[in-house]
Amino acid sequence: KKTKMGVLSTMAAQDYVNLVLSLGAASLSVYMLLRPANGTTTTTGETGKTDSEKLSKSEKKALQKERMNNVETLIMERGKHGTEDFRVHVLAKGGGETVAEVSLWHDVPLVSSAAAQGEVFNFICEIPKCTRKKYEIATGENVTPIKQDTKKGVLREFKKGDIFFNYGCFPRTWENPRKIDEGTGFPGDNDPLDVCEIGLRQIKTGEIRPVKVLGILAMIDDDETDWKIVAIDAEDRWAPELNDVDDCERLLPGALDLIREWFRTYKIPDGKPANKFAFDEKFLPAAFAHKIIHETHTEWLHLVGTDDDDKLHLPGKEKLAKDASIQRDTKIVKNLSASNLAALAGAAE
Repeated sequence: KKTKMGVLSTMAAQDYVNLVLSLGAASLSVYMLLRPANGTTTTTGETGKTDSEKLSKSEKKALQKERMNNVETLIMERGKHGTEDFRVHVLAKGGGETVAEVSLWHDVPLVSSAAAQGEVFNFICEIPKCTRKKYEIATGENVTPIKQDTKKGVLREFKKGDIFFNYGCFPRTWENPRKIDEGTGFPGDNDPLDVCEIGLRQIKTGEIRPVKVLGILAMIDDDETDWKIVAIDAEDRWAPELNDVDDCERLLPGALDLIREWFRTYKIPDGKPANKFAFDEKFLPAAFAHKIIHETHTEWLHLVGTDDDDKLHLPGKEKLAKDASIQRDTKIVKNLSASNLAALAGAAE
């Protein structure tokens, strides 16, 4: 009895310590987001008003738009690593002093504010390079945090070994499982559009980075279309020199082939057959990738607008009218798709 009570007391004490640490981390996260960049609130002399209070209506509107496109975020982990309860959440500070937990799938803009022309997208990293735990956005949970995937109650890892590129997805995209893709002949996989980021640095789980789109690969996994965007961090050393898959082949020979072989064989250690690819296994150019981004964003708009899938956590159709960043996303990806398809047609002629 003494031994059992001792174990229970130790467990209770450990749970209490974990709770205190979690609350402390959450408090620190909120403080770091609310704290002004220079540690003090900027005021204007005698009136004691902040700079924002002295702005005109038009200036305030411009400032609010800028803050909407440049949201400060902080990653917060909940639960214990290596358990089914572990989650990665993201806190965001928008206009004013409000801090809120954001949905990585629905709230993060698809198009980054890092480039005025809109050719830079927000990449959400799920699995950092040189790791193997299979993290993914929990599309069926409230605020869609990141969790470690499970199969038959077992936490999943890549048995093939560590992945050698940062792997994640684009927000506000969806591969529709009820629609047959004309190019592949298979429906979508019911997930956001996957992204392979090939830059030099390791990106953390839950981190949001601006990336340039270089191309796309059409993988067929269990009779589902599973597009793989190839992109590079917009601030990477190679970013200025890489604009398309041809640049990758020329400057980073073999890199794309390794990505294809990774996806072809990564399920074989689980006893499954090798994956297949459409379009003669070719990596398609950035122009085609922009077409797929536009299509999957349109499918996401329809999904949220109809709000008729009880297995996915959706923000409600009213979000489409209230969130101006969605309108910006839609306009930019549509224009990029149209201009790139025109360029493809011209090249074919």
